[in-house]
Amino acid sequence: MDSRKDRNKKLYEDLAGADKGKLFARRQITQESNSDPQWTTEDMEILPDEGQTPTARRTGGKQPPQGPGPSSNGKAPRPKKPQKRKKHRFLRFFVKLILLLLIFCVGAYFAGKWTANQGADMDKQEAITFNGFKNSDGSSNILLLGSDSREGENARADTIMVLQLDGPAKKPKLISFMRDTLVDIPGVGQTKINAAYAYGGAELLRKTLKQNFGIECRYYTIVDFQSFESVIDTLFPNGVTIDAEKDMSKNLEVPIKAGKQQMDGLTLLQYARFRMDEEGDFGRVRRQQQVMNAVFSGMKNPLVLAKLPFAGGKVMGEAATNLPMSYLLKNTISIAKGAGGVDRLSIPVDDSWSYGVDYAGGSVLVIDQDKNQKAIKSFWEK
Repeated sequence: MDSRKDRNKKLYEDLAGADKGKLFARRQITQESNSDPQWTTEDMEILPDEGQTPTARRTGGKQPPQGPGPSSNGKAPRPKKPQKRKKHRFLRFFVKLILLLLIFCVGAYFAGKWTANQGADMDKQEAITFNGFKNSDGSSNILLLGSDSREGENARADTIMVLQLDGPAKKPKLISFMRDTLVDIPGVGQTKINAAYAYGGAELLRKTLKQNFGIECRYYTIVDFQSFESVIDTLFPNGVTIDAEKDMSKNLEVPIKAGKQQMDGLTLLQYARFRMDEEGDFGRVRRQQQVMNAVFSGMKNPLVLAKLPFAGGKVMGEAATNLPMSYLLKNTISIAKGAGGVDRLSIPVDDSWSYGVDYAGGSVLVIDQDKNQKAIKSFWEK
């Protein structure tokens, strides 16, 4: 009987001990794990309290990948920005565009020159000796001559102009000389300025301008009437816009009515050369400048600008000139500025001349040389 009680008591104690072990199983496992070489703190799953999310789990000794942590100043580090390439892309595009435009201009220029050389009906003018120089300010003036050369007659300068593109103003400036102006021609004597071209061509005219007005010219271009018509018709297929001052018909191939109109090359040439009225050479010089201004203004049209290299090639092929293509390219911006208007001056200036007679009995304009030289200097500088 006692042995039976003893056995029941022992069984009760064993059962009570088993329940007690379950209640403290977590603590026991934790304590015993410290002595188990197969387990480490990193291997243990941290059990969450109720209502919380687990923050760690058994990983077999490896930590999960970590995100970017806070920097030393407590702020998360900013991601590195990719290098900007937009500026470099624009620069490459700009360089390619310039190269394409340059190739186009050179190709069109030589195409125009080739076309002019193929024209069987054009009288080619040969290059001449011209010892031009730069001005003291570094600019290079261009002597523009309209040649009225006819069979059986000595060549005469029907138009005398000096064009400056690269002066201090960086815009086109144009000086016109009335052909009846009395000047001292080196080696010839006093006579009309247009006679210098008949006596010694563009070179003697260059020396005459230098001696009488202090103007130095580095380049020259001699354009005859036929070449002028061809270039105008190439640049302006629809004509040049001109507001004609008056009705004109005497000694003209094409009658002209007063008012705004579109003139082709032939009509524009007739308008610029007309002098059979009471104004004579004064009116003609004014109209020549009006024509030059209209031509520059017409270059506002992008289509006209696109044709400019081709037309320039035609001029170089048909005209006598020493003007390099590089000079025109260098001063493209100045030429474009001329679309807004060309600064103009006529010599002799107002109140600086009187009528006179030369040794042959012809009518001339006797000028105040000092006053005109000062007017020219002021014109270049402003």
